[in-house]
Amino acid sequence: MAYLGRRLGQSRGFSPLVSSVRLLGMDGMGSAASQSPLERLNFENVVLKKLPVDPSEESGVRQVRGACFSRVKPQPLTNPRFVAVSGEALSLLGLRGREVLSDPLGPDYLSGSRVMPGSEPAAHCYCGHQFGQFAGQLGDGAACYLGEVRAPPGQDPEMLRENPSGRWEIQVKGAGLTPYSRQADGRKVLRSSIREFLCSEAMFFLGVPTTRAGSVVTSDSRVVRDVFYSGRPRHERCSVVLRIAPTFLRFGSFEIFKPADEFTGRQGPSYGHEEIRGQMMDYVIGTFYPEIQQNHGDRVERNVAFFREVMRRTARLVAQWQCVGFCHGVLNTDNMSILGLTLDYGPFGFMDRFDPNFICNASDSSGRYSYQAQPAICRWNLVKLAEALAPEVPPDRAEAVMDEYLDAFNSFYLANMRKKLGLLKKEEPEDAMLITELLQAMHNTGADFTNTFRSLSRISCPAEGEDEEEAVRRATDLLLEQCSSLEELKAANKPTMDPRELAMLLSMAQSNPALFQMISDRATIARQLEKLGRLKELMETSQEQLRSQQAEEWTSWIRLYRKRLALELEGQSDEQAVQEERARVMDGTNPRVVLRNYIAQNAIEAAEKGDFSEVQRVLRVLEKPFSSQPGLELPAWVHGGGAAAQAERDEEEQQEEPSSMGRNPVPYDSKPPSWAQEICVT
Repeated sequence: MAYLGRRLGQSRGFSPLVSSVRLLGMDGMGSAASQSPLERLNFENVVLKKLPVDPSEESGVRQVRGACFSRVKPQPLTNPRFVAVSGEALSLLGLRGREVLSDPLGPDYLSGSRVMPGSEPAAHCYCGHQFGQFAGQLGDGAACYLGEVRAPPGQDPEMLRENPSGRWEIQVKGAGLTPYSRQADGRKVLRSSIREFLCSEAMFFLGVPTTRAGSVVTSDSRVVRDVFYSGRPRHERCSVVLRIAPTFLRFGSFEIFKPADEFTGRQGPSYGHEEIRGQMMDYVIGTFYPEIQQNHGDRVERNVAFFREVMRRTARLVAQWQCVGFCHGVLNTDNMSILGLTLDYGPFGFMDRFDPNFICNASDSSGRYSYQAQPAICRWNLVKLAEALAPEVPPDRAEAVMDEYLDAFNSFYLANMRKKLGLLKKEEPEDAMLITELLQAMHNTGADFTNTFRSLSRISCPAEGEDEEEAVRRATDLLLEQCSSLEELKAANKPTMDPRELAMLLSMAQSNPALFQMISDRATIARQLEKLGRLKELMETSQEQLRSQQAEEWTSWIRLYRKRLALELEGQSDEQAVQEERARVMDGTNPRVVLRNYIAQNAIEAAEKGDFSEVQRVLRVLEKPFSSQPGLELPAWVHGGGAAAQAERDEEEQQEEPSSMGRNPVPYDSKPPSWAQEICVT
């Protein structure tokens, strides 16, 4: 059993996943390999038949012209082994998680170290606007398309509702060099792979459209990474995520035809190959938007309808992000799915304390991809997609579609927020203002985003004979539990810019505006000044005064909220049923648990020491984000289970700073611990 414990990354304290595994000796390896469930996958690699593939087999990084894909050879890993699998995601392919875990060849196949029968490894060519500038050819620098697997018979129709092709594209991320790797090595490491794996699945179970993640495999192969760009690089284990989606085509897929950009001078590698754009549109619309294909005989009308649907799906997606406090971090056009899915989990983050200026990517110094900027950035990206689709989508028609974006976003956002507040029976004009004032109160008091919304179902509609003042006081006390302390607010409002640098930039903005614009921007300076002003106020405030201010803020909003809740009861004969339905909908809309950075960090630190049980445990919690799960409230190591496997440790991975096991544990549904402020994602 020791062999399997190492193979699956299981500790002695976490055994359910391996209870039915059969040990195999060396004599049985051949027969076991021939029975691998991964060798029975039904590959139908349609996209490689429909879109042009680069005929060159030249190795190394290069410009790929006149093609959408390049053939590649994944680079094998040394001693690949599973960190975790998602049985729910693998079921899309007709696989069972336990069966894959017990497959001796599973880690090889799902890391790209061995190619499955029927798989045709390839890398996709695309371009993109990165941080507002056209970057030219980008492409799959670390991801490798393995093929498209036919969905098994009897798959849940709901799973196929937005995947009418009936096929699931699978790819491995971190499988080595491709023609698009640029200066990189095509590898991913354990920490980023765990974050992508967990968040892909977390988003799905939150009900947010997303690509999926079937597994994480790690290995004894190493790469050097300077995690914080501090000049202190270290060796990290190469790791691979299996990603699953109807397609990984994106906005940037259509930017390969772009002429030379007026600002950067770069152009798409397939500029001049206009016929390929038509092929791509025929493939995407015919495969993933068949109703549009069937309902529009006129090509222009078909293409406009397609662009309108992409716009709607994008507006819906970003509205859902906003409603769960999710920040993508790198909303470049190459990270925007043509199907409206959350794509490419890099420096993402779920908000803890509500802050509209929340930036989850430490390298986004300008705040271009902040939480509050996401709806506008998605619109900007849609405009760039429209430019890439012209003349297939005439610019005037695209502009008319884009005029609908704001209304579409607001409609999706308001509908979601009404459910989060339990406003189910009526739609009142003042609802938008009530939501705005809730967010303002959360911002002013430093309230936790996820837990504040989760608490709202405990605020009941007004009842006849109820003591209104007492009800408001109880509700206020409930929400005060989610507010930040004075010290937490001081830390949150500490400017990130040195005061001398800020003073210099302010002076430059007056004396030399042109130079100022080259090295900074007014929005960044305004944020820094706002923080300074707020910090000055806080320095002159005591904890008691702050608590009083917070109570006053919440009392004022709760009175408005209860007044609005009273309207929900008008004309209702069974008020108790209304209350119960409201609580049920709210608790099924406002998650109890999201993948906060500290939860991911705990799992990463344990995994880097060879204990994968916390990754598996967190996945189980995230699969039921709206429910209480007795026995899964705290990390496994708190109860003595999941101690790091000594055989997996080595001196290179011993960290100087205290690990998660040395910190005070908090439940998964808790506000973040103080040490979480030190987590830096970039």
